[in-house]
Formats: sequence, structure tokens, C-alpha cells
Amino acid sequence: MPSLVGFIGIGNMGACMARNLLAAGYRVIVCDRSPKAVAALQQAGALQAETPAQLASTPGLKALVTMLPSSAAVRETYLGPTGIFSLPPRTLRPSLLIDSSTIDPLTSRDLAAAAARTTLHPDVVEGAAGAPSTAPAMLDAPVSGGVGGAAAGTLTFMVGGPAEAVARAQGLLGTMGRATVHCGEAGAGQAAKLCNNLVLGVSMAGVAEGLALGQRLGLDARNLTKIFNGSSARCWSADTYNPVPGVMEGVPASREYTGGFAAALMSKDLGLAQEAAAQCRAALPMTAAAAELYRQLATEAGPAIDFSGVYQHVYGGQAVAANS
Repeated sequence: MPSLVGFIGIGNMGACMARNLLAAGYRVIVCDRSPKAVAALQQAGALQAETPAQLASTPGLKALVTMLPSSAAVRETYLGPTGIFSLPPRTLRPSLLIDSSTIDPLTSRDLAAAAARTTLHPDVVEGAAGAPSTAPAMLDAPVSGGVGGAAAGTLTFMVGGPAEAVARAQGLLGTMGRATVHCGEAGAGQAAKLCNNLVLGVSMAGVAEGLALGQRLGLDARNLTKIFNGSSARCWSADTYNPVPGVMEGVPASREYTGGFAAALMSKDLGLAQEAAAQCRAALPMTAAAAELYRQLATEAGPAIDFSGVYQHVYGGQAVAANS
């Protein structure tokens, strides 16, 4: 019988990841606050649990993945009154817990410590050949690749946690992505993700700024993008996720900046990077400037607008005409 996997948090990213698990033959049980999101996954073959605790106590559950929008949401899901770790001792079923949310490293370390204090159901321990302990393994495994990568199953997982648990998770992660990088112990995956999104946020602001300036100087955005992509300005924000409407198909800029990575989430991630930097006394002047731009974007255009909307709503850039 195919393995049973739990999934909590089926928004834009999580729903795609859960669908890929279903398509690969896994049985999937989901939990989410959105009835609409749950109903859509049920139509695709998923089962439903009412609470994280109920899901985590489901007999036969091998692994549990969470994909949530904030550190607070993750803490509530794991440590709250109906959370995963609220179960009585020797009740938890999944021996592998994978949090793919983007949160602060300290929360990931706290969850790993809580997992180490938790005891698995006796049936799980007895049935797991070579199980390392009676406690579940906890991995922080945030992703890079966006909604497109989640849908295509080409995500990159940046993983923190025990090496043996990373090895056990390879099959599951390989179904949802194409690359897994073990970054170190608990919290290391989150640290890597914050650094990655820091560069992404700053580079998108730079690409948007350059393309908007180019238009004001009379340059065609398509031609300027070709120059960027063939020279030293080349980056993912220019060649894969271009912010100018009309330059590239299939990106949020081509659909009024919807269905991508929300500006509010980018603002949140850059805020997490700033908090981490304060703890280790690192200077982040570019991050501070970019974070302010995305806060402005989310306030003026709405929190759900894609972060590439900074091109139009902050810099005043124009769309490229279809016949230009």
C-alpha cells in the first residue's frame, strides 16, 4: 500500500506540492483553515483532518509536511492547544516531520527540541527497522522555486537537521523537488533560505529599477531585458521572472501580478533576515531598502500582489505593448 503522508498548509505552494505527492501515488491527508483549499485537494483524492493533532495521530501516517505563512502559524500548528505536539505521549504517528515554511531559525531549533522530547506511538517504533530513536525526526526544509517550481516539482529544498533524517526524507522531497541541499543542523535550512530570499528581493528591486529607468530614457523593455540576460545584469529576476508586463509569458507580470510570491511574504522574509542579522550583528543596508519597497507595495497595492509588482507600483514602469 502507498505511504500515507500528512500535509498542513495548502496555499499556493502547499497545494501544488500535495498534488505532486498524490500524482506520484502517495496517499495524502490534508489540514487547512480554508475549506475551499481542502475541498480542491479532496477532489484530487486527498483525505481530510480537522486539526493538526488529529492528523498527526492518524494510524499509518509515515511523514508530515507543513507549509505555512509565518513563524507564528508554525508555532501554533506544532505547539498550540490542538497542535502536533499537543498529543499525549506515545501517540504521535509520523516518524518524520518536515517544515517547509520560511520562518526564523530560532523557531526551527525550538521545534527540533520539542520533537526530541516527543515519543512516537509504540507501533511506529516497533515497525520501523533501524529507527534511530523513539522520537520523531524534525527537519526544517524551506524551498526555492516559487509557485511554478512547486507545480512542476522542481523545487530546491534547503534542509537543516540530522543527516540520517535527511536521507530518509529524500524520496519524499525528490517527489516535490529536484534538488535537496543539507545545510547543517536544525535551523540551518532556514538560515540558507533567508539569505537566498534576501538576494532575490534585492535583485528584483534592482531589475525593476533598471527596467523602469530604461523606459523613461526611451529604451524598449524587451531589448533591455535581452541586454541584461546576455551580460553582467543577468539574474533570475530578469531571465525567469521578469517584472515587466508583456516581456515574458507565464509569470505574474503577465497576469496583473497575481498567482506568484506575495509582496507581503517577501516583506516578511526580509524582516526575518533583518532580525537574524541583528542577532549576529551583520549589516544589511540593501535589505533594509528593499524591505521598505515591498512594505510600500503591499500597503498600496494589497498584500497579495506579487513582489515583482514593485516595477509598476513603486517605480511607475509601463507594460510593453503587444505589437512593440
